Amino acid sequence: MTPAERERIAALARSDRPLIVCDIDEVVLEFVAPFMAFLESQGHELRTTSFRLKGNVYMKETGQPVENEAVSSFLDGFFDVHDAWQKPVDGALETLAEIERTHDADIVFLTAMPPRHHARRRALLDLHGFSHPMIATEDAKGDAVAALTGDRPDRPVAFIDDLPSNHLSVLSAVPGALGLHLMAYKALAPHLPPMPEGVTNVDDWPSAAKAIADYLAARGH
Repeated sequence: MTPAERERIAALARSDRPLIVCDIDEVVLEFVAPFMAFLESQGHELRTTSFRLKGNVYMKETGQPVENEAVSSFLDGFFDVHDAWQKPVDGALETLAEIERTHDADIVFLTAMPPRHHARRRALLDLHGFSHPMIATEDAKGDAVAALTGDRPDRPVAFIDDLPSNHLSVLSAVPGALGLHLMAYKALAPHLPPMPEGVTNVDDWPSAAKAIADYLAARGH
């Protein structure tokens, strides 16, 4: 992370404007479909028969499942070149701009990936017009969101993510936050574990914008 981006994130923690925290994979950028295409290029396939990667990757030639260590290697290899594969989720760019403009909101991207990939992902976001600051972390997302809210527990916070565990982490750390579940690759949705209580499922970015508008209106914004 550059010093300039560190300062942008520090400024978010000092702000009292509504805070919108967005996951990246499956929320802002497609992940499952590009990863499936990447595996195809390596002679493998992902079968979306359950909500997991490990155990669902198979060799196309033999139909045999690959070991968990190999799946981890494929993931590492994908993130080394993910900027050549991932594309924006429909409506993400336009809707975030609308949310920022309409509600005078701060927006930050929070992605669960090794920080060593930060520069590559930052460049990919910039390429597609997503100019907001980004945090790449392997720590609990709730800790990151709590740090951004600082000593202002009443600050309105909306958190958009595709994984139940991340919602549980954030809602535990910031109880008043709005949790929105959004997943671009719909075929995996039936296999998801249950969402924590209080998380709202939204089908697309316009639906997310409506839920955020309703939440902020109820909070007097």
